[in-house]
Amino acid sequence: MKRLIFVAGLFLALAACKNKNANVDMVKFPPPVVKADVEVTNAKVLPPPGNDALEEADAPVGSEDKVNGDNANAANNNAQVSDTSKKIIKEGTIEFETANLAATRKKILGSLKKYGGYVDEDDQTTNGDSNRKEYELKIRIPANNFDLLLDTVSSTADKIDSRTITITDVTTQYIDIKTRLDNKKILEKRYLELLSKSSKISDLLEIENKLTEIRSAIESTQGQLNYLSRQVAYSSLDITFYTQQTAQVNSGNGPAYKFKTAIADGWQILQNLFFGIITLWPVILLLVIIYWLIKRWRKRRKVKKAV
Repeated sequence: MKRLIFVAGLFLALAACKNKNANVDMVKFPPPVVKADVEVTNAKVLPPPGNDALEEADAPVGSEDKVNGDNANAANNNAQVSDTSKKIIKEGTIEFETANLAATRKKILGSLKKYGGYVDEDDQTTNGDSNRKEYELKIRIPANNFDLLLDTVSSTADKIDSRTITITDVTTQYIDIKTRLDNKKILEKRYLELLSKSSKISDLLEIENKLTEIRSAIESTQGQLNYLSRQVAYSSLDITFYTQQTAQVNSGNGPAYKFKTAIADGWQILQNLFFGIITLWPVILLLVIIYWLIKRWRKRRKVKKAV
């Protein structure tokens, strides 16, 4: 009987194991989902549980303020480089000959006033040897009207000797100065906030010293930015125009003309001789001294012979 019960139990156990294996074989897992590279790149990796708590516990006091300040600085930096338009300094020089200096100067000044420019320097020179009279104008003109004024000036010329245009791109330099200025202003604001919160005299004095340095740097940087902005806004143009007058020559061949020419030439020779003698005064003085020494020596020699 016991043997029969043991055999029956063994049979039931084998049957149960077979059914279990059959159930396992029936389980089907879904195929793995393959994501595109973009989805994998953009997927956010979640930190393991408990990391936030550890980071908050390990973070130093005031780190939240620092993060907020860094975010504010990042926002300000984005605002600083928002103006990326080209900053160009344009300079030019032109030299030409004209028949009428007064009319040319009047036309240039009229056009300069029309286009919103102004004169920096206005010089007039006359060279008697070459019978040349010229004007030199250094003007500043809004950059947008530079080409218009240059065309007007060129149209007044009878003969253009030279014309040079120089263009300098200062966009990078402008952005660099503007960024440094904005950063200094942000730093000043932070120190002002610290100044309002500080109560110790030593801290107040230290913050005041820092603020003085920062404000001095702000003024210097602001001056550089203003100068560069003026150079960009107003182009410079140096204008030189002249007239060449032909010397009048008397071609007469009569006696009166020859007599007049001889008198003028003789007077010129006399002047040259007189000024030449004055120029040689050291030599003349030296010869006089030598003559006087020789004469004195001869006189003493005669006295000795007589004795």
